[in-house]
Amino acid sequence: MDFTGKVVLVTGASRGIGSVIAQQFSENGAQVIVHYNQNRERAEKTLARLAGSNHVLLQADLNDPHAAQKLIENTVAQKGRIDVLVNNAGVYLLHRVVEIDYDEWQSAWQKSLATNLIGPANVSYWVAKQMIKQGGGKIVNVSSRGAFRGEPEAPAYGASKAGLNAMSQSLARALAPHNIFVYVVAPGFVETEMARPVLLGKQGEEIRQQSPLNRIARPEEVARTVLFLASEGTDFLTGCVVDINGASYLRT
Repeated sequence: MDFTGKVVLVTGASRGIGSVIAQQFSENGAQVIVHYNQNRERAEKTLARLAGSNHVLLQADLNDPHAAQKLIENTVAQKGRIDVLVNNAGVYLLHRVVEIDYDEWQSAWQKSLATNLIGPANVSYWVAKQMIKQGGGKIVNVSSRGAFRGEPEAPAYGASKAGLNAMSQSLARALAPHNIFVYVVAPGFVETEMARPVLLGKQGEEIRQQSPLNRIARPEEVARTVLFLASEGTDFLTGCVVDINGASYLRT
């Protein structure tokens, strides 16, 4: 896969899957915009690991709709275009319905939907406007298997990711005439710092055994799938949701 000369914006790129996605794009020639919200130190470490040069670090709180617009404007001001958007920024907030009070419930829903659904929607809006001007582009949204299997301890997370899937498919229909293609990747558990406490706990072995591979996904595997979808020749996959779960859905 060759992204030489392509400008790629990765949201939530300061750590985890987003950081690896940014790194793989850079290794394949892209100029990468590393977006972060709060953790500049981690974002700078991501930036330092990128291959090549001319990459950019940009901060934005995507819960603010005006910040989404500014992020795209700043990217275009520095790079002139955006060829690929990867909507990766997200939050996972525990909010067990049987345990928390109503104020906590409200807060979890508002934060989850704002970050995981409305934020990507706003960024996609402004990116679409730019991509229409330049003649096309690709959008890859990072969802979750929780959109299909449910998230009993974080129902707002599951709902937000299901909404992200539906939004992506709607945009795939709306933007195809403008040579803009929209895809979704839906990983489950991935070997990241965020997942480590759960995987090291009593549930870890049970989670790994859900797949016949007896493991969970590696960040590099998710990143390679994102790069594949963003590469040339995948236009007819627009609207797809790619399950990255090692056959964990299948039962004998």
